[in-house]
Amino acid sequence: MFDVIVIGGGPAGLSAALVLGRQRRRVLVADGGQVRNAPADEMHMYLSRDGFSPHELLSLGRAELAAYPGVELRSGQVASVSGGIDGFTVEFGDGSRERARRLILATGQVDEPYDIPGVPERFGRSIFHCPFCHGWEATGKTLAVLGRDVPQVMLGLYLADRYSDDVVVVTHGAHELPDDVIAKLTARGLEVRTEPLAKVTGELDALQLHFADGSVLERQVIFHRAPTRQRAPFAADLGCAILEDGCVQVDELQATTVPGVFAAGDMARVPAVPDALTLVSQAAADGVRAAVWLEQGLFRATLADS
Repeated sequence: MFDVIVIGGGPAGLSAALVLGRQRRRVLVADGGQVRNAPADEMHMYLSRDGFSPHELLSLGRAELAAYPGVELRSGQVASVSGGIDGFTVEFGDGSRERARRLILATGQVDEPYDIPGVPERFGRSIFHCPFCHGWEATGKTLAVLGRDVPQVMLGLYLADRYSDDVVVVTHGAHELPDDVIAKLTARGLEVRTEPLAKVTGELDALQLHFADGSVLERQVIFHRAPTRQRAPFAADLGCAILEDGCVQVDELQATTVPGVFAAGDMARVPAVPDALTLVSQAAADGVRAAVWLEQGLFRATLADS
C-alpha cells in the first residue's frame, strides 16, 4: 500500500510528490498526460521561470522526482477511485489497482471555448483567457473580448484599464448584460458587437473575426474566458463537496470535505476565494500546501496508533 496516491502529473501533483518524497513517503503519481496549458508555449509569474516553457517545467519536475526512490511515476488514465481514509483504491484503465492511505487529487480543469470555427484550435495560442498571464504581451495592441456573461465582459474593462485603448467586446449573439455593465462599457468607450460570429481566422497579431453578416473585425489578440469543467469526476465520486462553479471545496490546508482526500491546483478553491486561479505558480503552491499538511496528518495518525 502506498502512503499517498497523487492523481495528476501537472505542477500541483508533481510539487506534492516532491514534498512527500523528501519526507520518505511511498508515493505513486498517476499521470494521464493531459494538462490544461498544453497549447501554451510560455508561462508567466513563476519566479525565475517567467516566460519559461510549461512543458519543459514538467519535464524537469519529473526528472527531479527520480532522486527520491519512494516516488513512483506511472503513465496512464485512472478509471475510478473508491474507498476511504487508510484504504483508498485507485483503478487504472488497464484494470490494475493500487491502494493508498491518502489521496491528492490534482486533475485540473478543462477549458471549453465557444464552438465557433477557428476558436478552439487557437485557444491558448492567439486566443487567451487570462490578463495576468497574457496581458503584458498584449500591451498597446488591438484587442477583442469574446463572451456574453458579466465576468467575461468585465474582462474587457480590465484590459482597457491596463493594456489597450482599443478593445471591442464581441458577444456572439444577444446578451442579457445589466444596464450598469453596459453603462460602464460605454463610459470607457468600448464598442459592443452583438452579431453572431461565423469564424475566426489568422494568427497572433493578425486575426480576423468574421461575422455572420459578412463583416470582418481585424484584431491582434483575442481574449476569451471560456467555460470550464472538471477534467475528472473523482472528487464527486468520493463524495467531496462541490462549489457552485464546479470547483472542489477545500479548506486552508487543501483538504476536501472527505477525510483523507486533498485537492490542489485549479480544480479546487476555498469558498472565500471567488475564483480558482489558473497560474502555474499557484498550482505548485497548492500542491506543496496539500502535501505538507497531509504529511502532518499522517504523522499524527501514527502517534495516535502507537
